[in-house]
Amino acid sequence: MRISAKGRYALASMIDLAVHYNNNENITVLSISERLDISKIYLEQVFALLKRGGLVISIKGSQGGYKLNKNPMDITMFDILESIEVGMFEEIKEVVGEKSHAIDDALQIAVFGPLDSAIKDTLIGITLEALLKEVEKQSGDNQFMFYI
Repeated sequence: MRISAKGRYALASMIDLAVHYNNNENITVLSISERLDISKIYLEQVFALLKRGGLVISIKGSQGGYKLNKNPMDITMFDILESIEVGMFEEIKEVVGEKSHAIDDALQIAVFGPLDSAIKDTLIGITLEALLKEVEKQSGDNQFMFYI
């Protein structure tokens, strides 16, 4: 499975927002861009999709920015990627022409259906909160404090 750069940036950005969740701060795209070393223009596209997906809210004005719309424990990787990776979760219609429905049906039942279910179940099982804990564990120098 391949997740696009936009999907990977969305995951990283959502972790960054989750770090600041309990502070009730509005986080700017520019500050995320600088911390994660990602293009600000590219991140603006990512945040437009995250906002459309209901995962973040935007606050206008001089103290504006973005914040999570829900608690990190209530946001899954599936939620994030579903907002960004439009084609990733589309059902495959047909593999072969109309004369070979049996092949299409067999592929759907034996391959594509179980694969889609396994991917979806895995992504639903990973919350933003769990990723925060993993980041903290992987951060050997404990340069960040994460509050949930």
